[in-house]
Amino acid sequence: MSPATPRPPFRVLFVCMGNICRSPAGEIIFRQLVAAAGRSADIEIDSAGTLGAHHGEPPDARMAATLQRNGYTIAGRARQIQAADLGHFDLIVTMDEDNLAAVRALDPAGRFHARIRPLVEFCRAHQAARVPDPYYGGQHGFDQVIALLEDGCAGILREIPV
Repeated sequence: MSPATPRPPFRVLFVCMGNICRSPAGEIIFRQLVAAAGRSADIEIDSAGTLGAHHGEPPDARMAATLQRNGYTIAGRARQIQAADLGHFDLIVTMDEDNLAAVRALDPAGRFHARIRPLVEFCRAHQAARVPDPYYGGQHGFDQVIALLEDGCAGILREIPV
């Protein structure tokens, strides 16, 4: 690529089960971090779920309220991950072991497995095996998810080349 040719954006996809709690929160948090770093033109961000049950729905109201209390602007609608996403995105960030397995199952040849990584791999301040699903829990679960996502998203941003 010549110096005059702009570099294509680095593409990041956040994935959870339904795309109404954890992955849209990851997208929203990461989008704000990227904007604050002045890198919005360099990084494309999206989210998806391994299931299509919530297709077209906005983020869960409890997650949205938790995000808003923490200063985030709510946006986005749920969608299901597609096999084509594996080739489109440079980094696919999963929230737990089930999401990781489901995304890898879309790529039986393993061609894109290196770009599919758990969010917790990027965390520095928190030690966790997964980003737990807060859907059936109380407010503490939503707060815990936000803390893990903020930590992990900061780690992702540090790893994306400038």
